Amino acid sequence: MLLPDYDFMSDMTEDTSTRFVTFITPNYKRFDLAIMSTSRFYGKKLVTDLQSGRTAIMGQDDLEQEGYLEHVFKLTEEEAGDLSPFLELVVGSVNFTD
Repeated sequence: MLLPDYDFMSDMTEDTSTRFVTFITPNYKRFDLAIMSTSRFYGKKLVTDLQSGRTAIMGQDDLEQEGYLEHVFKLTEEEAGDLSPFLELVVGSVNFTD
C-alpha cells in the first residue's frame, strides 16, 4: 500500500485474546463488554462497552481514580459503582516490561 503523504508511527499486527461478557447488575443495568488482552499498553486491558462503542485502555491504577469509569464510559456514579467490582477482577495489576 502506497500512501506517500502519511507518516506512520507504528503499524503492527498481533494475536490477541478477547473476552466477551454480558451481565446485569443488582441495579438492573446491563453491560456488554469486550475485554482485550494484548502485549501492548504495559499489561493494561483494552475494554470496550459494546452498547456505546466507548473504549478505554484500563489498568488497576485507572480504576482507583475517582470518577474514571463515569468519565470514560459516560456512566452515572451508581452504574460505575456496579461495574467497578467486575473490572477489578478482570483488569488485574499492570506489569511494566522493557
